[in-house]
Amino acid sequence: MAGGRRKKQQFSRIHAFSCGKASFKGEHSLIGGPGFSRVVYCNDPVSFEASVLNYGGNYVRTTKYTLATFLPRSLFEQFRRVANIYFLICSILSFTPLSPYSAVSNVVPLVVVIGATMGKEGIEDWRRKKQDIEMNNRRVKVHCGDGIFDHTKWMNLKVGDIVKVAKDEFFPADLILLSSSYEDAICYVETTNLDGETNLKPKQALDATSSLHEDSSFQDFKAIIRCEDPNANLYSFVGSLEIGEQQYPLSPQQLLLRDSKLRNTDHIYGVVIFTGHDTKVVQNSTAPPSKRSKIERRMDKIVYFLFFILVLMSFIGSIFFGIATREDFDNGRMTRWYLRPDETTIYYDPARAPVAAILQFLTALMLYSYLIPISLYVSIEIVKVLQSIFINQDQRMYYEETDKPARARTSNLNEELGQVDTILSDKTGTLTCNSMEFIKCSVAGTSYGRGVTEVERAMAWRKGSPLPQDMREGDAEEQTEEKPLIKGFNFMDERITNGHWANEPHADVIERFLRLLAVCHTAIPEIDEESGRTSYEAESPDEAAFVIAAKQLGFEFYERTQTSISLQELNPFSATKAERCYEFLNVIEFSSSRKRMSVILRDEEGMLLLFCKGADSVMFERLAKNGREFEKRTKEHISEYADAGLRTLVLAYRYLDEEEYKMFNQEFTEAKNTLSADREEIIEEVAEKIERDLILLGATAVEDKLQNGVSLMMY
Repeated sequence: MAGGRRKKQQFSRIHAFSCGKASFKGEHSLIGGPGFSRVVYCNDPVSFEASVLNYGGNYVRTTKYTLATFLPRSLFEQFRRVANIYFLICSILSFTPLSPYSAVSNVVPLVVVIGATMGKEGIEDWRRKKQDIEMNNRRVKVHCGDGIFDHTKWMNLKVGDIVKVAKDEFFPADLILLSSSYEDAICYVETTNLDGETNLKPKQALDATSSLHEDSSFQDFKAIIRCEDPNANLYSFVGSLEIGEQQYPLSPQQLLLRDSKLRNTDHIYGVVIFTGHDTKVVQNSTAPPSKRSKIERRMDKIVYFLFFILVLMSFIGSIFFGIATREDFDNGRMTRWYLRPDETTIYYDPARAPVAAILQFLTALMLYSYLIPISLYVSIEIVKVLQSIFINQDQRMYYEETDKPARARTSNLNEELGQVDTILSDKTGTLTCNSMEFIKCSVAGTSYGRGVTEVERAMAWRKGSPLPQDMREGDAEEQTEEKPLIKGFNFMDERITNGHWANEPHADVIERFLRLLAVCHTAIPEIDEESGRTSYEAESPDEAAFVIAAKQLGFEFYERTQTSISLQELNPFSATKAERCYEFLNVIEFSSSRKRMSVILRDEEGMLLLFCKGADSVMFERLAKNGREFEKRTKEHISEYADAGLRTLVLAYRYLDEEEYKMFNQEFTEAKNTLSADREEIIEEVAEKIERDLILLGATAVEDKLQNGVSLMMY
C-alpha cells in the first residue's frame, strides 16, 4: 500500500533545525537551574540514577472523589444548599422538647433527600472512574530491551521509556520525538483535544536521532535529556538532548503532548519525559468543580425569601404567644385555666413570658418548616437524571459518521441548556463540517465557478427570492451531468476546465495561478499501490482542497522529495501532460500572526520564484505598484465570496534575483536555528523583507459545508 512509498520519500527540511548548527542562546542557558532541573535517562528508566529521581507514574485520575473522601466531601457539597442547612437545624431541634412532632418525621425526609443526591453524585463519579480505567489501561508499544517492543498499559509507563506510537493513536504521555516512519523524521499531530484546532501540526525530530527507523535501532541507544520542570504551557519547551559528548537543543518542534493524536504518519518513536499529572495537558486541567446552575442559585434566593417569611410568621406568633401567656395569670386569676398556668413548665410559664415566647419562636420555626418544601430538591434531582437519560438516547444528537451518541457526563447543569439565549461559536468545525470544497476563484479580475453555496441557497430560501440565473444554470448542470464525486472539488466552469483556460484573455496568469495552487503547500502525496489513485494528506482541509483543485484543472502534484517538488502539467493544446520538477528551496510557514505562507522555488529554467498565499488583509498591502492591475475587481469578488460564506485567500508571486535570495537564505537559516524566546518574531522579520513587491494573481474561494440544520437558523 502507501506505506512502502512513504518510506522511500524524503521531504524538505522545512520544519527542522538541520541547516547549520543550532544555537543554545537565550532560555537554553537556564537548563540545570531553578525550573529547568528535570533529567531523563532515555531507554534506561530503571537505572539507579533514574530511580533516585523518583518521578511520578503515568496513572491519571480525573474523579472528584475517592473512597475515603466521598462521604465528607459529598456531605459538604450537600450542605452548601441553604435549604439543607435549614432542615438539618430543624432535624437537630426535633430531638428536643421544643419539637411539635417526632424526630423521625423530620430526619427521614432529610436523609432520603441527601442520600438520593449523594447517590447520584457517586454514580456520576463512578462513570468518570470507568473512563479513567479505560484510558489508563490503553496499550502502547514500549521498548523492553534488545530492540524488542512489546505492548504495555499506559499507566505502567515510566519517564525515560522509549515508546512506539502507531498512526491514529493518542500519545500516552509527553514525548520527545526521536524518529518517524518518514526518513526525514517528520510527523503530523492533531491537537483537537488540547486547543480545539483541527489543522494538523508538523513535528520534526533532530538529525541526531532521525536515523532510528527500526525497532532494533534502540537496542543500544542511550541518551540524557535535561529540560524544564513540569508546567502548564502547551506552546513552549526548553531542553537539550545529550548523546555521548554531543548536546543538541530541543524545542516545541520535538514535543509530542499527551492526548494529541498521530496523523498521516505510520508510526513514530519517542521518549517519555513527563508522565501522569506532570504532563502539560493535566497541568492545565483543574479539579472537577462543584457545578451549580443558575436555577439552583435562584432557588437559594427563593429559599432565603421563604425563610424570611417563615421567621416573620414565627416572630409575630411568638410575640402574641408571649403577651397571651403573661396575661394568663393576673393577680391570682387564671384567664385560660384549662392550660393550668399555675402548674406549668418553662415552655409555658406566665411568670417568665419572654422565655416562653423565645421557645415558642423555635417551635414555630419547626411547625411551619414545610413552608420550604424538602421534596423540592429531590424532585429536581430526579428530573435531572431523567433528562440525562433522554440526552444519552436522543437520536438527533447521534453522530453517525463517528458512531458517537451524546453523553451527559454530569447532570448538574442540564437546565442551563434551556437558559441559553445567545451562542458565541466559532465557525470551522462547529457550525461547519470542516470539509472544504474548492468552488470558486477569481483570476486576473475574472470570477470563475458557477456553484451555489449552502449559505446562498439558505438565504434565498428564507428571503423567498430566486437564485440568480447563472447559479440556477450551474445548479441544473450539476444535477444533470454525470460527474464523478471528488471530495474537495465542487468547481464548475467550462471556461477553464479541461484546458479551456488557454483560450482566456489572461491565460498566462491562469497558468501561474494553477501552478501556485499545486506547489505552495506542505501536503504529502499518497499513492494506493492497488488502485494507483493519488490522495493528499495535508496540514489542513484547505490545503488539500487547493491541491485537488490544481490536479483537476491540469496541474497534478505527484511527488515530493527532500529538495524538489514534481508536477504533471497539462498542455492545453496537445492535451498531453508534461512532467516538470521544481527545486524546493524554502517554505515560510503560515501562522495566525502572519496570516500567510510562502514557498521559494527554482524552476527548470533556473528562475527563482516566490509563491505566496494569505488573507486579503495582509496580502494587498504587499503588492508592488505594477502588481495591482486586478486589485479592484479581485476585492469585489472577495467581498461577494465572503457574503456567500466562502473562505478566501489571495494568491500572488514575484521573481527573485540570486543576490537577494542569497542574503535572505542566510538570514532565514540563522533565524530558524535560533531557539530563543523571540524566535518566531525573528523569523517574521526576515520574512517581511522578502514577502514584498508581489504581483497579484487572484483569489480562491473554498466552501466549508454547514452542519445539518445550521442553514435553517440563518437570518
